[in-house]
Amino acid sequence: MNLRQRIKEVMASELMLEISVDEIGDEVLLFGPDGIGLDSVDALQLVVAIEKHFKLKISDQSKAREILMNVESIAKAIEEAGLA
Repeated sequence: MNLRQRIKEVMASELMLEISVDEIGDEVLLFGPDGIGLDSVDALQLVVAIEKHFKLKISDQSKAREILMNVESIAKAIEEAGLA
């Protein structure tokens, strides 16, 4: 299973999303009305889930915004950290 697929499955299970994994595009925004519509509580859960499942620590809030933009940006952060 590829990294992007694993991220989507972690998101779906940890955040209890009301959409299926197949509905989450790699480039679809995770937050806001133009995307999946996650909120700040989801953001905290997502940070914890990413650390738990992929060992990527996201401590810098401004970096978190960039990393949590979409599945692709999360995957790139994991790959760049050498954790994939």
